[in-house]
Amino acid sequence: MRLFVAVNPPATAKQELVDAAAPLHGLPGADGLRWTDPAGWHLTLAFLGEVEADELPRLERELSRVAGEHPAHRLGLAGGGTFGDRALWAGVAGEVRALRQLAEAVRAAVGGDDEHPVYRPHLTLARSGAARGRERGGTGPLPAMAAALHDFRGAEWSAGRIQLMRSGTGYGPSRYTVVEGWPLAR
Repeated sequence: MRLFVAVNPPATAKQELVDAAAPLHGLPGADGLRWTDPAGWHLTLAFLGEVEADELPRLERELSRVAGEHPAHRLGLAGGGTFGDRALWAGVAGEVRALRQLAEAVRAAVGGDDEHPVYRPHLTLARSGAARGRERGGTGPLPAMAAALHDFRGAEWSAGRIQLMRSGTGYGPSRYTVVEGWPLAR
C-alpha cells in the first residue's frame, strides 16, 4: 500500500479555496496544468511510500500515541506559492508551529520521506511537467497564479485529527482513501 499521514481540511475550507482558485483556471497556461481534485486536498505530514500490510498495526499504534500527545490547533488556508515550475500550492496560516511539531513527531514515530527534511505545510493545487509548465523562453504560468492567491485568507478551522491515508494510482488522478484516523488531544 502507498501510504501517507495527513490533516484534512474541512469541506468549508476547501470550498473557500475552490472559490479563490476558480479565476486561476482562466489564466494563460492553466489548461496545460494538472489540477488536483478538491476532494483529495490535504496537508501531508509524512509520506511513507510503499508499506506492507503487516506494518499497519505498528503504524496505527504509533500514530495513535502521537495524536494523543499533540493538541488540536487552529489553521487556515492562506496565500499561495510555487515549487519552482513544478507545482502551485496554497499555504497555511494560524498555529503553523503546532502543525510543524506534529509533522516532526509523526515522522519521528513512523518514518517518512527524507527527501524534504524541512516541513513546509502546503496544499497542492496544480502540477506541471517541465514542458507544460513553461512556455518557450518563459517561466510558465505558476508565478502569476501564486501572485493571484497572495491575498487569499480562508477562515480558521480546528485541525483536530490526523489520518493515515492510502494513495491509489493508476489511470487518471490519484485517489485517496482514509485507512484510519485519530483525534488530537483537546
